[in-house]
Amino acid sequence: MDEQISEYIATNMRKLRETLDLTQQQMASRAGIPRATWANLESGGANPTVAVLVKVANALQVRIEELLGPPKASARHYKASDMRTRTRGGVLVRALLPDSVPGLDLERMVLPPGARMAGVPHTAGTREYLTCESGTVELAASGSVWRLEEGDVVVFRGDQKHSYSNPGRVQAVAYSVIAFAPVAG
Repeated sequence: MDEQISEYIATNMRKLRETLDLTQQQMASRAGIPRATWANLESGGANPTVAVLVKVANALQVRIEELLGPPKASARHYKASDMRTRTRGGVLVRALLPDSVPGLDLERMVLPPGARMAGVPHTAGTREYLTCESGTVELAASGSVWRLEEGDVVVFRGDQKHSYSNPGRVQAVAYSVIAFAPVAG
């Protein structure tokens, strides 16, 4: 077997096993192969048969191609310029996650002095969490107004009219976490 493919198999098996938080013995038992065989495969010193690779792939719950291919990066760096942004009412809103997470939205809001932004009411049962990082942010919701200073948090129903503003003389930064209500299916 090509030495590079042996290294791919070894690295991929180890990373996948560690992701599952299992020992070599536990994985070997799942795969129905001796622990020594698993250890040899993870060290890159084995020349497995297709039958053994199929057992390993099944135990790791991946396709055999994932074992044979170049290892995937365990992390990805996103530049700030890669993140989704929009401006509303003078407020810069930037997504904090590069990929969507079902039922959750996380955003960073930069509010210049005097800026005001209307929030969009979401589906019934949605909860919002607003945290002030710096400056002063006012949240109007439920007929009330909350003045948040650094570190303050307000939890409120996101299914109603609401707005964010900066009454101060310095830029304010806040984080919004929106936990959408499950959609009845």
